[in-house]
Amino acid sequence: MALTQITHLSEDEEMQECIDNCFEAAQACEWCADECLDEGEEMARCIRLCRDVADLTTMHARFMARNSGYHADLAETCADACEACAEECAQFDHEHCQVCADVVQRCAESCRSMASA
Repeated sequence: MALTQITHLSEDEEMQECIDNCFEAAQACEWCADECLDEGEEMARCIRLCRDVADLTTMHARFMARNSGYHADLAETCADACEACAEECAQFDHEHCQVCADVVQRCAESCRSMASA
């Protein structure tokens, strides 16, 4: 079965975009958290937020894919976590933090839109 056959996703471009943004954010956060392990103790908050966002965004994407009635509630939490992570990562000059900040900010905007849908 092709993913385009999942009716609620093929008819809702905004939801599909949010799923894509969530998976991209999870990847960026996993990369950033791993890279931050070598940067010292001052990166602890960044690592924790990245790990939280990686888990939340993958869960949110899964909830949207199965058209869960709870995905809008999770979208709000996901957006909040992404915004906190973006703010934290943006404070550091490391490439992985800057990339992560950009990606999770885009995800936050997408999730915020899903929360109000």
